[in-house]
Amino acid sequence: MQPFSIGRLPRIEFGPGRLVALPDIARAFGHRLLIVTGGQSFVSSPSWEALQHALQAGDLEWELLRITGEPAPEAVDEAVRIWGPAGIDAVIGIGGGSVLDAAKAIAGLLKPGNSVMQHLEGVGPERPYRGPATPFVAVPTTAGTGSEATRNAVLTRQGADGFKKSFRDDRLVATHAIVDPDLLAGCPPELIAANGMDAFTQLLEAYVSLRANPLTDALAESGLRAAIEGLLPWYEAGPEAAEARARMAYAALLSGICLAQTGLGSVHGLAQPLGSLFPIPHGVVCGTLLAAATAVNLTALQARAPVSPALARYADVGRWLVGRPGLDAPAARAALLETLSEWTVRLRLPRLAHFGVGEPDLPRIVANARGASMKTNPVELDDTEIATIVRERL
Repeated sequence: MQPFSIGRLPRIEFGPGRLVALPDIARAFGHRLLIVTGGQSFVSSPSWEALQHALQAGDLEWELLRITGEPAPEAVDEAVRIWGPAGIDAVIGIGGGSVLDAAKAIAGLLKPGNSVMQHLEGVGPERPYRGPATPFVAVPTTAGTGSEATRNAVLTRQGADGFKKSFRDDRLVATHAIVDPDLLAGCPPELIAANGMDAFTQLLEAYVSLRANPLTDALAESGLRAAIEGLLPWYEAGPEAAEARARMAYAALLSGICLAQTGLGSVHGLAQPLGSLFPIPHGVVCGTLLAAATAVNLTALQARAPVSPALARYADVGRWLVGRPGLDAPAARAALLETLSEWTVRLRLPRLAHFGVGEPDLPRIVANARGASMKTNPVELDDTEIATIVRERL
């Protein structure tokens, strides 16, 4: 057994109705809160009304900051400028992955007060983060990124000179993650599909990562099995939708824990340039590329690393997907590819051309795809192989 290390994790409160624990958790840090949430969905829900009453009853004060779209560095810096001097005792992020990433970055910089651009990987001076961070409580309202359990805040600047980069440090990890499946009840089908495939991709990439270890293997398997059982029943709103929703909340949480410890792979390597150069939601990138990326990885592994443990791991997932534990490895890997391709269609994941991506864009996409995620892909891909993944989904 190879040595491994596990970074910080939040205290996790999981289960329907667990949002009720938030006032007591927050009060342990002080009485003045900055609540970061999305545009409309949570603040227009009955959960927000009930939470306000509970916060008032707990003698807590709060300011509300809304984040729409993927957070830009400028939005984080502006929030730090406004709220840094305001004596905030804790930051509460309630929303999807973008909201949680914004809240995480803001919590990290309220006290230091400097620009997040000083710490982003791959841009700027990349100065070490010294802290201290303001306590951060993460409350996801979607099942996708697992940001409630990670140590990085992903920030995006879109456009020709755009980027999608992480502000990363163990001190940014949430003190508490409140994972309440009831908060996911209003997710529309297209969000369920995109976020669910993001979680599935993170679990699969963590399972075959070069940095996988026995602990993350166990968590990734548990999360993958939960996603296999939960994603389509929740998306298709069948009779078991409530239980399926809880399974996906659990899968997303585990995907965040795993990625924080193992890194990811080629899909997330490509998500960086695609998400910064084009207006493509992160989960859509993951979902639409996963089958193609898995096929390219398998071909490369069989050609250049035939004894890689990732080949057996891909076969494991294929067996879980089709419920046939005795399937031989080649047939299991074929089942994996067939099922992922079927999910791509069944979940109505759009092609990249829908967002303006074309053949002339491939060189620029490939040139910017070799960030941190690509370094833990189970096999090193050349430029032609990376371009093939994107071309398959134009």
